[in-house]
Amino acid sequence: MSRIASIHRVTRETDVAVTIDLDGTGRADVATGVGFWDHLLTALAHHALFDLEIRVVGDLEVDDHHTVEDSALVLGQAIGEALGDRSGIHRYGDAAVPMDEALARVAVDVGGRPYAVVNLELRNERIGALTTQNLPHALESLARTGGITLNVQASGSNDHHVAEAAFKALARALRLAVAADPRRTGVPSTKGTA
Repeated sequence: MSRIASIHRVTRETDVAVTIDLDGTGRADVATGVGFWDHLLTALAHHALFDLEIRVVGDLEVDDHHTVEDSALVLGQAIGEALGDRSGIHRYGDAAVPMDEALARVAVDVGGRPYAVVNLELRNERIGALTTQNLPHALESLARTGGITLNVQASGSNDHHVAEAAFKALARALRLAVAADPRRTGVPSTKGTA
């Protein structure tokens, strides 16, 4: 069964196109216009083993908020669509990823219940062209449209390392959660539905 989804969303602020294959090889082709955001999304694809293509034309003349938020919303929607009825998967995943002095811990439930707790200990206003306050909001947006319960805890003294460790840990957790469970035949819920 193919677990591929393509979503195209156009608003007055952004034009976002996302294609994802949950059973890919980690190939990423990401162009949002915000360099460090591209870097994080590429790391996510690489470590989750998702094939991911993202194209965004956003109102960067205003700032990076709409571009980051809307690409996260559409990415979450694509993950949810690719999961389908969420049958036959592990559903839960967690990972801890160090990056030099930084450590990130992420736990996910992709069972269809959107909720996010995000604690990124970021010290500066920006990492490159990315406004750091957009990162927690992007993770919350991804969780909301993806039907993902997400808990992210990351700290360290270098913001680049904190953010990158968080996205790599998210990737590893998602990789485990969306993986096929050879012992499961239905939806991984005692309710019988996602």
